[in-house]
Amino acid sequence: MKYGTVGTSIITNNFIEAAREQGSLTLVGVYSREEEKAKDFAKQNGAAYYYTDLEEMAKSDKLDCVYIASPNSLHFEQVKLFLEHKKHVICEKPIFSNLKELHAAYEVAKENDVFLFEAMRNLYMPGFQSLKENVEKVGKLRSAIWSYSKYSSRYNKVRNGEEPNIFSRKFSGGALVDLGVYPLSAAIALFGRPDQVSYSPVIIDTGVDGGGTLVLRYPEFICTILCSKITTTYNLSEIQGEDGTIIINDIGSFSEVKLKDIHTLEEKVIFENQSHHDMYYEIDQFVQIIQSDDQEKYQTIQTISQEVLRITEKVRNENGIIFGVE
Repeated sequence: MKYGTVGTSIITNNFIEAAREQGSLTLVGVYSREEEKAKDFAKQNGAAYYYTDLEEMAKSDKLDCVYIASPNSLHFEQVKLFLEHKKHVICEKPIFSNLKELHAAYEVAKENDVFLFEAMRNLYMPGFQSLKENVEKVGKLRSAIWSYSKYSSRYNKVRNGEEPNIFSRKFSGGALVDLGVYPLSAAIALFGRPDQVSYSPVIIDTGVDGGGTLVLRYPEFICTILCSKITTTYNLSEIQGEDGTIIINDIGSFSEVKLKDIHTLEEKVIFENQSHHDMYYEIDQFVQIIQSDDQEKYQTIQTISQEVLRITEKVRNENGIIFGVE
């Protein structure tokens, strides 16, 4: 399949590198509002075409699908445009700002017989698959404590009185939707829909959450997610049961996962050393779904995206974090 990209950041470069490794997608076009940037990005990555007009790009018969990695608040209109022109879309997380946008976009995808995916890469990594296969070995599940905090260099701009996109309500930013969605998505994929949710955010000067603690309550256990873009953690994440504890080095990649028996103290590595680029696995899965028209897997992915967005929208509103598109 031939694809194009919207966005010229590091994450887009990473996607292009992973797509090249996976081998099923061929980059033919890139978009940027600035012509020189678009031209340079195309040249750097071997794309034959560059665009400064999204409508022109969406209408092009040179593309089968597009990867979108623009500011969060722009996702809906851009995704909708490409879907309307019968292009498959892979949209970087968080896919949208609210459920209204999600439902509308999936309806447009259905009407035009194309696929829409959220690029939540950790859900497709082999370490997460190994975790799913081994989680029952901890016995009766009692607690999950997941920590994902990485200081963002762009927070320096906030400290200097500026408002970068990822810390802006106008652009649907904040720690929970930008970083916390990684552990939240994994929790939904692993444990399902929680009975209750609550969020205690750390609100920064721009009006969004720089960090916070999200609590997911299930009938017999609690999953606690700590996320931040204004601090950095060096803690591991854990799933604790009555017979064992699973220890995860990085909840965003699951690159090393261990299981420790709490009675014998025996520790076993259940996953380490993935063999491909982080984004390889999601691309591979999306391509397979498109090529095989696997509606069952597609519905599972949709359900996770929908539940994650339901939770983030709910707790944001409860804490007065209202985005500009709302």
